[in-house]
Amino acid sequence: MIQERYDLVVVGAGIVGLATAYEAQRRWPHLRLAVLDKEPAIAAHQSSHNSGVIHSGLYYAPGSLKARTCVAGARLLMRFCDEYGLPYERCGKVIVATDESEIPRLLELYRRGQANGVPGLELIGPDRLRAIEPAVVGRQALYSPNTGIVDFRRVAQTLADLVQQAGGVIRLRHGVRQVRVQGSEVVLETTGGAIATRYAIACAGLHADRLARLSGGPVAPRIVPFRGDYYRLRPERAGLVRALIYPVPDPSFPFLGVHFTRRLDGEVWLGPNAVLAFAREGYRRRDVNLYDLWETLTYPGFWRLARTYWRTGLAEMYRDFSKRAFLAALQRYIPDLTLDDLLPGPSGVRAQALGLDGTLVDDFVVDAVGPVLHVRNAPSPAATASLAIAQMIADKAADQFGLPRPAA
Repeated sequence: MIQERYDLVVVGAGIVGLATAYEAQRRWPHLRLAVLDKEPAIAAHQSSHNSGVIHSGLYYAPGSLKARTCVAGARLLMRFCDEYGLPYERCGKVIVATDESEIPRLLELYRRGQANGVPGLELIGPDRLRAIEPAVVGRQALYSPNTGIVDFRRVAQTLADLVQQAGGVIRLRHGVRQVRVQGSEVVLETTGGAIATRYAIACAGLHADRLARLSGGPVAPRIVPFRGDYYRLRPERAGLVRALIYPVPDPSFPFLGVHFTRRLDGEVWLGPNAVLAFAREGYRRRDVNLYDLWETLTYPGFWRLARTYWRTGLAEMYRDFSKRAFLAALQRYIPDLTLDDLLPGPSGVRAQALGLDGTLVDDFVVDAVGPVLHVRNAPSPAATASLAIAQMIADKAADQFGLPRPAA
């Protein structure tokens, strides 16, 4: 029995889903809208288990969705924070080359950043680096003064408040179990009852592939979860890090590597590493979900990925269990760090979409399966880009569902 009916339902109350609902209300205020989530609170996973960095957009291939939405999204996010009184800080970031072999890759990052329209980028030498981050050693660095920090949980809560103030409904503890088309409606069977809607958009994060399969979508790409663990810098030593200190990305490994992140509350996070998680919501080493693990281990793409990156994967696992190895990675940038400076910190799980051929899906992916629009892949910098991604999703929804686009 149908319990509630809406014109548009967004599945997923993370920051991308909430931003999408917010954008939909701005464009189509006449639509009755609801946001569903299986958790008892909004932003329960990736949206609140991240470093809080407002990325500038210099890492991403020019012309990619990541590049376009990150640069635009950072600007929109800061404007949003200004409008609603949310604290953030343009603290700046240095990407540090510690040896000569990294300098060509650093120059390529500079080229990408310029091509993507990232403002204020500056290649700097050791003296300028020490002026910005006195504790850091390096041969050369790329300085991004407009990179910032924010509390994404507060951003998500503000979006949720605005959605509800505009007449939208947020239904928590409503995990979607089944999706079926019934006449001109999509019926979502949830843990809180059956909900019917004319249009549906799924922003399901760690469960994006499962929601797509429920509505008849393909198996690939599949979400494979990777856990990242952080240490916290001992408060008495927090002065060693003024802002954000990042490594030059290693092309032999698909993840960024450990870095230093100052938070709005003054804490400094060190990390994360990147290891396979044994549960899609497994924030501790001992967290195991047999169904999640079975889906990973029986997926051909995972084993193709493992064959390609087994050396770097083993190194990440070793660093995950060895505090000394983690410290050694950090000391490349701040040699004065000691084991006593590293305190236990938080962790997060990244929803990484993986193709059947073992290729990590790098860009954002949004596609339609019948009457449902699916965000199949939204990794970092999705939080930074969330308001720009929401505009892109709304454009696709307009085309898919025959809704009006905003006037040019």
